[in-house]
Amino acid sequence: MDYTYLILVLPALIFSIWAQARVKSTFQKYASVRAGMRGVDAAQMVLRAGEVADVAVRPISGSLTDHYDPRTKAIGLSQTVYGADSVAAVGVAAHEAGHAVQYAKGYGPVKVRNAVIPVSQFGATLSWPLLMLGILLSSQKLMLIGILLFSAAVLFQLLTLPVEFDASRRALRALEDCGRFDEAELDGSRKVLRAAALTYVAALAVSVAQLLRLLMLFGGNGRRRR
Repeated sequence: MDYTYLILVLPALIFSIWAQARVKSTFQKYASVRAGMRGVDAAQMVLRAGEVADVAVRPISGSLTDHYDPRTKAIGLSQTVYGADSVAAVGVAAHEAGHAVQYAKGYGPVKVRNAVIPVSQFGATLSWPLLMLGILLSSQKLMLIGILLFSAAVLFQLLTLPVEFDASRRALRALEDCGRFDEAELDGSRKVLRAAALTYVAALAVSVAQLLRLLMLFGGNGRRRR
């Protein structure tokens, strides 16, 4: 524990905890508001609006485990979303269908993000062991390599933000265009998606804070060696 942790990482962690709590509370609030359409129907509607015909919508176990898998071209909707006819379920399902439309349309930021996945995964796996080893051995070179690898993981999280925001934009536009929801229902889905987006912002904030802390420690260690 040092001052860099207190001024950089701890505030970001508190923000992340708050964001996670907010998305759960917002989902629970709008899970009790009926929308007249099930999650699975909302996902299929967004797919039709995006002229995507080769993506399946399947139920999966868990809560808030919803995702789109481009490898199998399948949208997985959790138990609280797939068959639920709530404002929250509609928003979440439409968002995941928005991801499917992104892939079908060749959305540029998705391609860029996917291109850095191997590097980011490699960096996320090896960065901290190299950093710890560098600190133990007082090796500036190992620490620098660890920081560079960690930076690749941070870059992936940064590239994720526009992808998530665009999926929500596509989802909300399709919900508005279908004409089956009133403004209150649309506003509820919008709030659910905004709360979910905050979790990605918070994750990036934590990683950026960690990166800044590492750079400060690296710089301080270098000055001490001189």
